[in-house]
Amino acid sequence: MEYAVDLLKILLPAGIVLYGMYLVVVSFLSKEREKTLVELKTQNSQTILPIRLQAAERICLFLERITPNNLVRRSNPGGLTSGELHSLLLAEVREEFNHNFSQQVYFSEETWEAVKRAVEEVTTIINQSRQVLNEEATGLDMAKAIFAQALDRKNDPIGYALKQVKSEIQIYF
Repeated sequence: MEYAVDLLKILLPAGIVLYGMYLVVVSFLSKEREKTLVELKTQNSQTILPIRLQAAERICLFLERITPNNLVRRSNPGGLTSGELHSLLLAEVREEFNHNFSQQVYFSEETWEAVKRAVEEVTTIINQSRQVLNEEATGLDMAKAIFAQALDRKNDPIGYALKQVKSEIQIYF
């Protein structure tokens, strides 16, 4: 019995010391892991933030370029029929969208959906403007119809998409 008590007198303090050391080591490793994660996030933000800002600039420029007024003014060389202008404008919107398609990886799903809705709305405006015109209509008639359709719209998906992009980027500042 005396042997067991002596053994307990030795093992109990040793066990407490070992448990204390275990807690110290676990705490130290946990803090080191957190420190490493913070450093990694800092490095990533230094690399990714400029890329995200550039992506936001590109998307804002894209949205501005496909607004009906800017699109028609930029893409209408004059002397086109309404059908030719219709095809030219749709091709321009598709080309711009395809050129900026990869930017979606830098934005939330909601923001990218707003950008896609804006593209769809512009396409709808162009298509509806073409449908109200007859076959002999000129490109100028088509441009006027597009401007009228754009003014008649109550909601502005391009403005909404621009707001979404800007608010997503403002998180970083």
